[in-house]
Amino acid sequence: MSQRRSKSTFAAAVALLATLFAVSALNPASAAERKSIRWATSSTGSYGYKVAAQMTKVLEDALGGEYTVTVNPYPSTTAAMKATMNGEGEIAYTADVGMTQVYEGTGGFKDFAPTKAKMVHTWYAYPMESFMAVYAPKAGQFKSWGDFSGKPVFFTPAGFMNWLNFQRIFKTLGYQFKHVQIGEAAQGDALQAGTIVGACAYTTAGRSLASYWRETELRIDLRIINPSPEEVKKLTAAGLAPVEIDPKQAFSKDVGVKTILGVPILFGYNVRPDMPGEVIYKMLGKFYREREGLAKADPGFGPMARDFVGMQVNGINANPTIPVHAGLAKFLKEQKAWNDKWTIAGK
Repeated sequence: MSQRRSKSTFAAAVALLATLFAVSALNPASAAERKSIRWATSSTGSYGYKVAAQMTKVLEDALGGEYTVTVNPYPSTTAAMKATMNGEGEIAYTADVGMTQVYEGTGGFKDFAPTKAKMVHTWYAYPMESFMAVYAPKAGQFKSWGDFSGKPVFFTPAGFMNWLNFQRIFKTLGYQFKHVQIGEAAQGDALQAGTIVGACAYTTAGRSLASYWRETELRIDLRIINPSPEEVKKLTAAGLAPVEIDPKQAFSKDVGVKTILGVPILFGYNVRPDMPGEVIYKMLGKFYREREGLAKADPGFGPMARDFVGMQVNGINANPTIPVHAGLAKFLKEQKAWNDKWTIAGK
C-alpha cells in the first residue's frame, strides 16, 4: 500500500515538474528574474505620482514583461530627480524648469554632484499651469500677485516644480518669495486660519487638479487671484507668458473669475543616459500608440495626444543644450522631427 502511495506521489511530482518546465519554455521571461525599473515621483498626493501609477502596466507591457516597474514617491520632485541621478531610481519626474537648474547648478541643485549621471531629455508628457488661490472670505485683500510679495504663501511643497515656477515668476516680477512649508492635506485649514494668505494651485493641461487640491476645493470656498495686466506684460516679456484656463474645466465650484491666468511649465519623466536605448525607444513607441486611450483615461494627456511628437520637441527646445537620450533620438528621427543641432547623450 505504501509502495503504491510512493509511486503515486513520485508520478505527481514528475507531472508537476513537467508542467513547470513547459510553462518556462513558453514564457522564458517569467522563468528568469525580471529586471527592475524604479520610477521616482513626487509625493503620493501629487499629479506626478498619479500618472506614474497609471503608466506602470503600460510600460511593463511595452517591455514584454521583462521588467517590473515600481513607483517610489519622494517628498518633492527635486528629491526624486536627485535620487535617480544618484542611482536610486531609473526614471524621475521632472519639468523644464527643473532640468534647467540641474544643468545650471542653481536652486535645489546648487553644488549637487550626482553619484551616477545627470538626467537627459527622455519623455515629455503634459503641461501644467501655476496660479494663485486664496480663501474666499479674504479675497478682497488681493488684487494682483504683488499683494502676495513678502507674505506667507504655500507655493506647493518645497522642491515641487510649481514651487520652482513661482520662484522664477516672483524673481521676474521683483517680488519677495516667502514660502511656508506645510503638509498638502493641511492647506485648507491653513488658508482658513490665516497661517498662509495664499496657495499656489495648478492644473494639468488646463483640466486636472492634483488630488490634494481636489480635496481642498471640496472642503472650502476658494477664489483665484490673477496677475495684473502689468504683471502679465512683464512675464510675457521674460518668456513666461500666462495662458488662459477655463475654471469650469478644473474646479467643481465657482472660483470668482471667468478665466484663470496661469504660467505654464512642461512636465516629463527623464532618465540617465545609461538606460538602454531600446528600452526608451519601446517605451516611447508604446506611449505614442496608446496616446488616444491615455487621454480618454486622463484629460491631462490631451495635449500629448494631439501632438505627441511636438511635445517632445518643445521639451528639448526649452533646454536645447541638454543632451537627448538615444532612445528618444531614434524615435524622433523616425518621426522626421530630429534637429541636428541637438546632442545625443553619450555621443
